Order: sequence, then C-alpha cells, then structure tokens
Amino acid sequence: MRDLARGTAMKLQSKNFLFGSDEAKEVVDEGVVRQILGYDDSLMVVRVQFEQGAVGYRHSHEHSQVAYVESGVFEFSIGDESKQLKAGDSAYIAPNVPHGATCKEAGVLLDVFSPVREDFLAES
Repeated sequence: MRDLARGTAMKLQSKNFLFGSDEAKEVVDEGVVRQILGYDDSLMVVRVQFEQGAVGYRHSHEHSQVAYVESGVFEFSIGDESKQLKAGDSAYIAPNVPHGATCKEAGVLLDVFSPVREDFLAES
C-alpha cells in the first residue's frame, strides 16, 4: 500500500507536492498505465496513458468521475450513449453508470474521482 499521509481532518491524503517524474506508474491493462497525482478522502486525480487501440473496459463504480482528454482521441460510452472525444474535451460519469473508452489515437486522460478511489491505493 502507498505511504499515506494522515491529516487531522482527513483519513487519507497525498503529499502536498507530487512530481510526475517521481510518482509510481502502474500498468493496469495492456496499453494502459495509471499514475496517481493527488488525493484526499473526497477527491482523487489520476493520469492514465493509453496506447492506440487500448481499452478502458466497460465498468461502473460508486464514484462520480470527470475524464478530461489531455491528448489523443477516445471513443467513450456512458450508459447507452457513445461519443468521440479529443484533446480539450471531457466527460462526466455519474455514480454507478456503466462506462468505458477505447483509445483511437494514443493519448492521456486525466480522471478526477469523488470520493477517493481507495481501491487504487490498495492496488499500488
């Protein structure tokens, strides 16, 4: 498990400053690499790098999520709707709604979750 800072008002909290070159990267599936960039109990930011053709398989979770496309092109599905998103676009995913993405052109997503994805911390 990650080295977690313990604050007085929160149960979980990352360090105040995290440097992308120093933070661990985790291969979570073929062509998909995740890097946690900061969190506390109520919020988490994660950078996810995708190779072309990589798939973020359809799933759901109890967290609210915003996915911001930093680079690349992705085919997103949320519930019964699908859209192609490119750099500068974003998607909101409500709690417990099935969603997934296929990377059409290699790129990076910044995922913001509320509350923290404790399962991500346990996996690293």
